Amino acid sequence: MNVIKNYKLFYAISLAVIAVGLIMFAVNGLNYGIDFTGGTMLQLEVGKFVSVEQAREIVSVYDENASIIHSGPEKAELIIRSSKDLSNKDTTEIVSQFVEVYGMDGSNFQTQKFGPFMGKEIRDRAIFSVIIASVLMLAYISFRFQFKFGVAAVIALVHDVLVTFAVYSVLRLPVNSSFIAAILTIVGYSINDTIVIFDRIREESKIYPKLGFGEVINNSINLSLRRTLFTTLTTLMAVTILYIVGVEDVKVLALPLIIGMLSGTYSSLFIATPILYSLKRLKTNG
Repeated sequence: MNVIKNYKLFYAISLAVIAVGLIMFAVNGLNYGIDFTGGTMLQLEVGKFVSVEQAREIVSVYDENASIIHSGPEKAELIIRSSKDLSNKDTTEIVSQFVEVYGMDGSNFQTQKFGPFMGKEIRDRAIFSVIIASVLMLAYISFRFQFKFGVAAVIALVHDVLVTFAVYSVLRLPVNSSFIAAILTIVGYSINDTIVIFDRIREESKIYPKLGFGEVINNSINLSLRRTLFTTLTTLMAVTILYIVGVEDVKVLALPLIIGMLSGTYSSLFIATPILYSLKRLKTNG
């Protein structure tokens, strides 16, 4: 695999995804979830298990993006959280349909309206956390390798965060507290593959000092490719299964992790290494 030869193609793919995401963000903004917007919570004691898909057939008429999870020892309760300020008429109609379709006791429900508990301060803290983590990673990688290795790794991390935001902007996926947690997890996970490949590049440079740096990078990627793909696929399988069979609250955490892992593997192989090569050439030419 000749990554260095085709680096313009890899750059173009990433830039296209990020550009589309930024355009969609500028036009429509992000689809902030209930954690940021506030809304309505409706808790129903249905008396028997009703799947999320069955419940959504009723709830989607009022809010197709509502969060629906089970509660109780036998999952006989449903907790519906909507980012919309549902009226008393809407909640009454929802309860009435559950009574009609599933024989629910019409008095066994609770409704609550609440404001956003995650606002600008928490968003700012999340951004600040990513910046601090990036600076510390830059310092660590610069100490363990060289400064240009650290710069390439941090640019790859920013790439992964932007790609994840782009996917959420384009698909209008809800941004909530789980998304923030997933972004912070992605930053830590993504750097792992990059460091492994950088370590291989350093070793290959010492073993074959007469080879050109581009060839050293390609050899290192090919030697690390199987390990990188197997590690990612193993983790991805576990997270994907959680997304498929997990409850709603697990799915909203698993989805950004899936996107981030795919982006992280891509950036470690096809973004970080070409950037490192470009930085090396700049230093040589300078």
